Amino acid sequence: PPGGLLYPFGPGVGDEATPHEDDGMSPEIILWETFSFYGQPYRSLYVNNNGVVSFGKGVPEFTPQPFPLPGHLPFVAPYWADVDTRLGGDVFYRQSRQPELLARLARELVPAVAPSDPAPQPTWAFVATWHRVSFFGAASNKVNTFQAVLATDGATSFIMLNYGDIQWTTGISNHGDPHTGMGGIQAQAGFNSGDDVHYYNIPGSRSPAVLDIGHRSNVGVPGRWIFRVDKFTATEGPPILVETLSTPSPVPTPRRTTEERVYI
Repeated sequence: PPGGLLYPFGPGVGDEATPHEDDGMSPEIILWETFSFYGQPYRSLYVNNNGVVSFGKGVPEFTPQPFPLPGHLPFVAPYWADVDTRLGGDVFYRQSRQPELLARLARELVPAVAPSDPAPQPTWAFVATWHRVSFFGAASNKVNTFQAVLATDGATSFIMLNYGDIQWTTGISNHGDPHTGMGGIQAQAGFNSGDDVHYYNIPGSRSPAVLDIGHRSNVGVPGRWIFRVDKFTATEGPPILVETLSTPSPVPTPRRTTEERVYI
């Protein structure tokens, strides 16, 4: 994986894979640990080929929409777009209590907590990886690699989104170009808790700028975005800020006292 940013994935580390099909998904996956997502406890999830990890039901929809979504659909969208693994790529997933993986997560989640808060000590993780996936209607070899990592200690929960090589934004059913994978309704990234209050649209979503998501960050590590999601906290990072963007989604909560900060 580029720069070692992505966590290990594939059959060699015990991953399972979704079927190679258009708009496919995993079966319901029963979790070994409760994942708290803004006050709602979840004990199962689905990994969807179209760049989404969802709770409650699978998400075959291939047209990305901005958050919040109608219908109270809780999910994490590292890169919601029209993936077609029949044309190339794999979608891997696993849950883990491996000590080495949890120790790495504990270190790398630190930028997502306030200095006054306890350091992250996850006891469980879920890793979903979209590896070199193609887009629906592709007439080129453009592929994307990205990853979502969920981590919790049973109470405090985090979402980490990691991006490798991102080469396309749109399938042809969303009016994208079959050769460039660009144009039309472009990919959406972030998360939607389903309560119409807590959600986040990563800046650039549904625009050509989403192609550069792997070069930006909210924690000072290009290609990585981290959010604490058991309750809302503003995500800060180390002091290397060169650009600040206001959060494009309103989050009406008294805890929000700073802007989301985006690093390039």
